[in-house]
Amino acid sequence: MINEIKQDAKQRMEKSVEALRSQISKVRTGRAHPSILDGIMVPYYGADTPLKQLANITVEDSRTLAITVFDKSSSGAVEKAIMTSDLGLNPAAAGTVIRVPLPPLTEERRRDLVKVVRAEAEQGRVAVRNIRRDANNDFKELLKDKEITEDEERKATDEIQKLTDTYIAKIDELLAEKEKDLMEV
Repeated sequence: MINEIKQDAKQRMEKSVEALRSQISKVRTGRAHPSILDGIMVPYYGADTPLKQLANITVEDSRTLAITVFDKSSSGAVEKAIMTSDLGLNPAAAGTVIRVPLPPLTEERRRDLVKVVRAEAEQGRVAVRNIRRDANNDFKELLKDKEITEDEERKATDEIQKLTDTYIAKIDELLAEKEKDLMEV
């Protein structure tokens, strides 16, 4: 029973770290990367469709993305969706390819992005702590129902704390890495 709770907590903490990794990968660092456009939805035949399902996104150089739209008739909608997104990008259509130049980040914009990343990391830490709380409550329930002893409960609580510390350290590592990327000129 204790091992099941610990295993569940570990899996949920791992998912929290992965969710954070996914979130902060969308924050732009000044280098071109196809994942920058992951959140863009394009109106396509009456339904909002993810951009990566409508086009092939490649890195042309360190500051430019090249988008090759599969259905040429939708390239105008793709261009408009990128322009109206909150990413501050200005795509330029050149025949069958849409080029998206990434403007260099200003110092002020870099600091704003660092704040955003720190907020995301804090949400990740809170999620991990909530998982710890849930596991500890499960242990207390088992103790109350006399399914485990006080020593077993204390040992399990200590192990969950060690697990929590490990995953919070992973979150801090991801944050430091992203901050370094953002502040690099």
